[in-house]
Amino acid sequence: MKDRILLLLEERNFSALKPVISEMNEVDIADFLEEIAPDDRLRVFRILPKSLAAATFVELDRDTKEALIRSLTDSELKSVIDEMFLDDTVDLIEEMPANVVKRLLKQSDKETRNIINEILKYPKDSAGSIMTTEFIRFREDMTVREAFRKIRELAIDSETIYTCYVTDRSKRLLGYVTAKTLMLAGREQTIGEIMDTNVIYAVTTDNRETVARRMTDYGFLAMPVVDGEAQLVGIVTVDDAIDVLTEETTEDIARMAAIAPSDKTYLKTSPLELFKNRIPWLLILLVSATFTGLIINAYEARLTAISAVLFACVPMLMDTGGNCGSQASVTVIRALSLGELEAKDIWRVLLKEIGAAMLLGVTLAAACFLKLILIDNLLFGFDGYTPMRCLVVSAALFFTVVIAKIVGCSLPILAKAVRLDPAVVASPFITTVVDALSLIIYCSIAVAVLA
Repeated sequence: MKDRILLLLEERNFSALKPVISEMNEVDIADFLEEIAPDDRLRVFRILPKSLAAATFVELDRDTKEALIRSLTDSELKSVIDEMFLDDTVDLIEEMPANVVKRLLKQSDKETRNIINEILKYPKDSAGSIMTTEFIRFREDMTVREAFRKIRELAIDSETIYTCYVTDRSKRLLGYVTAKTLMLAGREQTIGEIMDTNVIYAVTTDNRETVARRMTDYGFLAMPVVDGEAQLVGIVTVDDAIDVLTEETTEDIARMAAIAPSDKTYLKTSPLELFKNRIPWLLILLVSATFTGLIINAYEARLTAISAVLFACVPMLMDTGGNCGSQASVTVIRALSLGELEAKDIWRVLLKEIGAAMLLGVTLAAACFLKLILIDNLLFGFDGYTPMRCLVVSAALFFTVVIAKIVGCSLPILAKAVRLDPAVVASPFITTVVDALSLIIYCSIAVAVLA
């Protein structure tokens, strides 16, 4: 298919190209447009049917959208905006530079501009910022026959018709009806008779990630959003919920790797942008690693005086501690993100992780002891690995594992309690803390027992 499209495009056979590309899914068309030259991209976009062009435009990345906006005429741009759902238009405005936004708003009618401005007033991380006002609402005194008539009138401009909401004359949310309920009901029954009044809804100020998680928990295709007076002002649809979860997960992964989040794909991120995203955390970690160096300097002479082999075990202890802390932190951060844990659960988490740490510590300490005796000493013939020294290293490893697990599980929860992103205190930061603690534990035990 792709080769045929490229051939038709090369031959400039647009009459044959239009029916071929119009049969494609908008996501596939967007991927194709991002791969071809800008001039060809504009030509292909212009031959798409209006509704398909708008749907395809939504799926494009930000840079491609901006390039198209600058290339389209005012009438072409207005045609695209008129076909887009309102929440997609709001998302577009939020990610475009000011001069492009000015042009976009100019192509919108006054009513649309007013709605857009109202949505833009909500905090960026709120449910209000991702909702759409394009949905179908019923009055409870309407008949099913009248409801179907209204659906036929408004469906083309609504994001979903599978769930419709019922409000009173003050727009207060009373209940909802599904398409299935409507189809099974008698035509003369009223909406009030068949609606479900047990409505799970969000408030405009609710955190958008929390709303998205609730939608996945309940398996909703849409969730109603009310304001402070319980008036229905919009809905959040499942596609927007998925976008939120994807964005939040991407940000968490970036922060856990000590990288500033970016809204660009990797291949479209320049080396300078990669540098800017990575250097702040690396500088912070570089400074924090100074404490590890100070600890090593403080104990270096005393450990070397006892035995040089003790110093050779430092990397193993630090690496094991860092890995154990990372395991605990990643597990806890995931549970926090999924809503499985709250700050109040910290003591239950600590007990669970300490129990696991004890088992892991004993196992790793035993393996370490055998490794030092059998491999380092007997197999490779390194002098200095006496049973007592191996026991000291193994004991230090045990305590390092326990401390690492405690630090790894508690820091993300404490961050959550003070309203910080748990991912901020993830692997790199925790590894630095655990490195320092493991050195202190190891050196203290070695000096106390062997000096």
